[in-house]
Amino acid sequence: MEKLKDLAAIVAEAQRGELVFPTSVNAALALQLVLADPDCHDEEVIRKVLAEPILAARAVALANSAVFRSNGAALVTSVRAAVMRLGYRNLYTLAAAMVVRQFGAKIQDRELRAQAEQLWRYTAHVSALAYVIAARVTRVDADTALFAGIMHEVGGFYLLGRADAMPGLLEDPEDWMGAAQEIIARELMKKLKVPEPVANAVVALRGAVVGIPPEGLRDTLLLARHLSPVPCPLPRNEDSYPTHSAALARYLDEHSEILACLDDAAEDAKSMSSALLV
Repeated sequence: MEKLKDLAAIVAEAQRGELVFPTSVNAALALQLVLADPDCHDEEVIRKVLAEPILAARAVALANSAVFRSNGAALVTSVRAAVMRLGYRNLYTLAAAMVVRQFGAKIQDRELRAQAEQLWRYTAHVSALAYVIAARVTRVDADTALFAGIMHEVGGFYLLGRADAMPGLLEDPEDWMGAAQEIIARELMKKLKVPEPVANAVVALRGAVVGIPPEGLRDTLLLARHLSPVPCPLPRNEDSYPTHSAALARYLDEHSEILACLDDAAEDAKSMSSALLV
């Protein structure tokens, strides 16, 4: 009964816009604000990235990943060069990734912390795969798919962080996997200024089946989740998953060129996910 009260309190906080953000994300949030300004200048962006060493390291690592070093481009060795190569949209995604990851960074409970670490590894792989799938299969904007992949489990990260101070909060998935998780995720995405098309695609994942053939941002994320080599540690709505899995398996069997394409791009996805995990 107590955990239901705790969950209700968290949902009520979210609905009032009173979300609890770690103080460690201030630099990332400040960078997001700068990048959202159409009149922002490169020098200001570079200063904001340099102000947060973890963000600076990830920017350089991502700029040197296989996807962004096409055609034998030279290794990036400075934040300035990384900013120029990645562009503002991908820097915004990196800032969002730092915010999402920090929700679970201070967890003390060993089991919850292990879940948060696995959830981040899973998120990094899904994001990288979404980028590749968008570019090569579904033909949606790859940068948008990367960003959506980072955000698609933001509600799970937030709840894991809150559960550290509220023992038993997540013991019964049926209590929080439905409307409660959706409300929290929507309010978090609103706070982080996630564009509505991305927010809608993320919310639409719950209980969804991948379209045959896969199309659009939602299907891009569903396919990336299906192919992730790291499983999600959080429970899913499994009502339609067996049908989804069988239908998708048949489709992929009949379209071997898709898996071949993804196999060709596996190194790109691995390189990008490693950069996000720095």
